[in-house]
Amino acid sequence: MDIVVLVEKFGFTTIMVVGLGYFVYFVWQTITNIIDPAISEMKKTIIRLTDQLRLLDQDMIRLQEKVNTVLELNEKENEKTRTNKRRNWKTFYI
Repeated sequence: MDIVVLVEKFGFTTIMVVGLGYFVYFVWQTITNIIDPAISEMKKTIIRLTDQLRLLDQDMIRLQEKVNTVLELNEKENEKTRTNKRRNWKTFYI
């Protein structure tokens, strides 16, 4: 059927309401069938990535603690070495 014949028979507003109804139905179907599953998948991915970031953050904290401990032990060892050198120096000249 021709659009002009439909407008003459049912009126412009009726044809436009039917067209708008089809448009709304098409958008609703697209959202339901395409967009919602994609959003659902993205939510799962975001949750997984957030968990991995938390794990990495915890690993970074542990690693930083280990590095701090090693630096502290190294500093203590250096201090002992300096103290021993001073003692040896004093005993050498006494």
